[in-house]
Amino acid sequence: MATLPALALPGQLLGPSSTYNPGPGTHLHASNIYASLSGHPTTTSLPPQAPTNSSKQPQSKPTVSIARLPSTSATADLGPVSERISNTNALPRVGDVVLGRVTRCMTRQVNVAISIVMNGRNGDHGEKGGMVCANEIQGVVRREDVRATEKEKVVVGEGFRVGDLLRAVVISLGDQSNYYLTTAKNELGVIMAKSEYGNVMYPISWKEFKDPVTGGTESRKVAKPF
Repeated sequence: MATLPALALPGQLLGPSSTYNPGPGTHLHASNIYASLSGHPTTTSLPPQAPTNSSKQPQSKPTVSIARLPSTSATADLGPVSERISNTNALPRVGDVVLGRVTRCMTRQVNVAISIVMNGRNGDHGEKGGMVCANEIQGVVRREDVRATEKEKVVVGEGFRVGDLLRAVVISLGDQSNYYLTTAKNELGVIMAKSEYGNVMYPISWKEFKDPVTGGTESRKVAKPF
């Protein structure tokens, strides 16, 4: 059976549907189960059934679910995860992977409130843990840094919406008020988004999320799941 991570981030692969059933805080896509929010993955199994004389029944699969993380002020109670994610006023460096929330979309840039700075550098996405910022840090993704190709065709409003959670990399310390970020890699971009109806969506391609309730799709610059 696949080993679950101690801490899952939105969009992270948890395991195949042949091994687990999806539970709260997860979603099913292309026969795989992914995290829908940040938290601790847990599994629950059905009690064993009494043997019968009928033909052998297939074993029931455990259900994987995710409990939402407590507020950042409670990170001291995270147990083993506190060794990997700490609550501090860390400052990002060039090359750091960060997680943040889109706070404003404009024609030429997206404003981001950075809440987690990953320790991994240059593509090491969180294997070494990260740091939860005590205070949100401001960053921007400029239009030319959204993707690596056809930059002149990028429409910022089609790639991001206010409230989206995204994964980005710091490319410059920027100006006095903002760090410059990029999402110009397959594994960077939106990792969690809600539809216009307020439902948590799941990715169906590199440029679309789907609302599991209404069935509608919305465009995003989607980060490739782990």
